[in-house]
Amino acid sequence: VNDSDLVAWPRVAAISAMVAFSLPTFITGIEVYANGSINYVLLSLVIASVLLTLIGGLMGVIGAKTRMSSYLLVKIAFGEKGAAAVNIAFAISLVGWFGVNIDLFANAVQSLGKDLLNVTIPTMLIEVIAGLLMVTTTVFGFRAINILASILTPIIALVTFVLLFGSLDEYSVTDFLNEDKASVLNLSQLVGAITGAIIVGAIILPDITRFCRHYSGGFYTAFCAFMLVQLFVLVVAAFASAAFNSTDILELMLKAGLGITAFFIVIAGSWVLNSLNLYSAMLSVGATVPKASGKIPTLLVGLLGVVAAFFNILDAFITFLIVLVTLFIPVCGIIITDYFIVNKARYTFDILESNKAISVPGCASWFIGALYATLTELGAISSISPVASIDAILLSAVFYIALSKWID
Repeated sequence: VNDSDLVAWPRVAAISAMVAFSLPTFITGIEVYANGSINYVLLSLVIASVLLTLIGGLMGVIGAKTRMSSYLLVKIAFGEKGAAAVNIAFAISLVGWFGVNIDLFANAVQSLGKDLLNVTIPTMLIEVIAGLLMVTTTVFGFRAINILASILTPIIALVTFVLLFGSLDEYSVTDFLNEDKASVLNLSQLVGAITGAIIVGAIILPDITRFCRHYSGGFYTAFCAFMLVQLFVLVVAAFASAAFNSTDILELMLKAGLGITAFFIVIAGSWVLNSLNLYSAMLSVGATVPKASGKIPTLLVGLLGVVAAFFNILDAFITFLIVLVTLFIPVCGIIITDYFIVNKARYTFDILESNKAISVPGCASWFIGALYATLTELGAISSISPVASIDAILLSAVFYIALSKWID
C-alpha cells in the first residue's frame, strides 16, 4: 500500500459498515431471538458487538500500522504451513456459507413457485441448478456480480428500515421488552452464535484498514461496522421476528409489505453472496495451493457447497455459527497478542522472506483455544466466565505468550 493509496477512515468505515446489511446478518438476529429469552437476546447482542468491536478494532489497528493484509498477518503469526491451515479453515467455512445461501435461494424459489404457479419444485433440484448457476456466474461474470453487490447492498439497507417501521406498526418496543419466553440456549451460546456469524469479517478487517491514513481509523472502522450498523441490523431482525411472529426472513419481508419484491431480494441476495463466498474461498485455496486455481477447481469447490446445502445447514444455523466461533476466535487472540505483546518488531515485509514453516506457539495455542471453546460450547466442561468465546481468546493468548518464551 503506497502513501498515495491512503484515504480518510470514514471511506474505509463506509465499506465495512455496508457489509453488515446482508441476509446472513438478518438470519443471525432472527435465530438468536428464536433461541433466547428477551434478556438473553439483548444482552448477547450487546456483548457480542462489544467483543467484535474490540477484536476488529485491534485487528484493524494492526492492519493500518503494518499496511499488511490479513493473510500476511496470519503467515507471520502461524508460519507458512500454519497459515495454510488457517486458510483452509477459512475456505471450509465459506463453503458452509455457500450451502446456507443455497438453502435460502431454494426456499425463496419454492415459495415463489407455490404462490405464483401453484407448483412444488423439489428442493434438491433447485439446489443443484442454483449451485451450478452460481459457480458459472462466479467463473465467467464476477465483475457483473460485483456491480450487482454494490447495487444490492443499499437495497437491503432500505429493507432494514422497512422491516423496522413495519414492525413498529405491529408491535411496541414495550411489548417486545416484556415478552416472557424461555431461553433454549444459554448466554454463552448466543454470544458464540453472533460472534461466529461475524468473526471472519473481524479477522480480515486489515484487508481494508491498511488503507487508513492513521492507525486510529482501524478502530473507528470496527466501531462503525460492529457496534453501530451490525448491532442495529441484528436488533431490527430480532424485533421484526417478534412483531410478525416468524423466523423466516422471506415471510418477514412479505408481512412487512414488500410483496413479490421480497422473493427477488432473497434470490438475488443469496446468489450474489454465494458468488462472493466462492470467490473468497478460491482466494484462500489458491493462497495455500497455488496450482488449485482456475475454472475446474472453482467448479469443484462450488460442488462441495452444493453438497453442504444437502445437509440443510440453515436448519442447524446456530450450531454452524458456534462451530465457526470455536475455529476462528483463537486466531484473533494469537495475532493480537503476537503484535501488541510478544514481538511487534517482526511485523515487517522483510520477515516474510525468512518466515518459519510452522510457528509452534501459534498453531499449538490455536488448537488449545479451539478445543477449549468446543468443549465448553458442547457442555463437556464449564466455562470460566459466562461467555466461553472470551475465555477462548484469553486462553489462547496466555498459552501463546508462555509458549513463545519457551520455544521461540
